Amino acid sequence: MADVLPLVEARLHSALGEPDARAAVTFLGTDRIEVLRFPAAGQEGDVVRYATLGMSAQPMADPAAVLADPVKGPRAELVLSVRAGAADTDKVLRPLAVLAASPQVEGVIVAPGASLDVGEPLWPGAPFTSVLVAEPGGLVEDLELDAPLDPVRFLPLLPMTPNEAAWKRVHGAPALQERWLNHGTDLRDPARRSVPLD
Repeated sequence: MADVLPLVEARLHSALGEPDARAAVTFLGTDRIEVLRFPAAGQEGDVVRYATLGMSAQPMADPAAVLADPVKGPRAELVLSVRAGAADTDKVLRPLAVLAASPQVEGVIVAPGASLDVGEPLWPGAPFTSVLVAEPGGLVEDLELDAPLDPVRFLPLLPMTPNEAAWKRVHGAPALQERWLNHGTDLRDPARRSVPLD
């Protein structure tokens, strides 16, 4: 089913423009994952975007299933948007590839509302080690595939500080997102502090 990936890449190009860099990472026992970097352009001139390519080659399998279905199941790629120039965010390529490989490596289904943790800063000096998976459809539209394949969803990632991740575990993703909204949090600021959580 690797022929899904050219369609995915074409959708990324049409939504985000031409990438100016790409890196490939292969983990033992997994398919190759690429991360594409889309430079800042247009109205949001200072926002750089990173998108995975390869996670959607296979459907994500239910960890409880005895056998993984090679055709049916959710498919996704990950998209991270950050302000350029304030931190060395290009080092996020490997952590993003690790997250994109997690369905194959750990048998998890990545869906909106989930937390994903890489266990180390997302880039040097980053105050974040984890991300919240947000709802798709805003930046890059879902890519419909021929039946019986599920569509590919492009899931935005919102970096979380350790305090925010702990608070989200207790109160849930909608409550954390509401707190961000109420405090006018700039989720694309690579050096932002944790939102007030008392």
